[in-house]
Amino acid sequence: MRLVRLALALAFSAAAADFHFVLLGDRTGEVQAGVFQKVLAQSAANRPAFLLTVGDTIQGGKDATAENEWKDVERILAPYRRIPLYLTPGNHDVWSAVSESLFTKYSGHPLHYSFEYGGAHFAVLDNSRSDVMPAAEFAWLEADLRAHETAAVKMVISHRPSWLMDAALGNTNSALHKMAKQYGVCCVLAGHVHQLIHAELGGVTYLAAPSAGGHLRLSAKYEDGWFFGWTKIDVKGSDVSFEVHSVDGQVTGLGAWGRAGLVVR
Repeated sequence: MRLVRLALALAFSAAAADFHFVLLGDRTGEVQAGVFQKVLAQSAANRPAFLLTVGDTIQGGKDATAENEWKDVERILAPYRRIPLYLTPGNHDVWSAVSESLFTKYSGHPLHYSFEYGGAHFAVLDNSRSDVMPAAEFAWLEADLRAHETAAVKMVISHRPSWLMDAALGNTNSALHKMAKQYGVCCVLAGHVHQLIHAELGGVTYLAAPSAGGHLRLSAKYEDGWFFGWTKIDVKGSDVSFEVHSVDGQVTGLGAWGRAGLVVR
């Protein structure tokens, strides 16, 4: 069994325009025992159309043990095989030629790829080995977005939030933001930092997802965006809304969060 059930792909073409899916943050980066299992159970109970990760599915780092790690993940995911799963390559997933081959084997996709669901288009990028988005990824992304200009909703996903400094500074002149505006991208999603960070910039939503099992850093406080959880994303026609869930049961809208944690009103 592969992490992505390709046999379900044909069902996507007939999907309704209104749907919701779940965005999962990093599972690893000093994985915390049992947390990912809780995140999976809670998010699956929400009956999403699919699960989308932002990368770091295995701990990785060693070619010799990487395949066994992928097999361990398959066993964790087995109870949820009915839910399609899309993986993004993270730095813990891909670090060498061997690990790259294993990622494509177990994800069922190349390092960058795109897919459609219910009139929405999702472009998954590979910046697993660079904090800066590689030029080749920009070129691929532009071609992909150009080919899907008519999609009602467009989202761009990568592991590392290469946009983080630009979003923090409100920079609307970055190459990624200009491309997002040109092609009508609504949302740019990432992970890697294990912290929920949210910024709205010129009509584009930027989100670094909270951890789904990787260790918490710095203050480790919920109000600072350091918590274990998952994000429900609703798509209704061309409208997109977010609902952030912690494993402890706290639920907030994305508007409650800013660049530095919970927004004080």
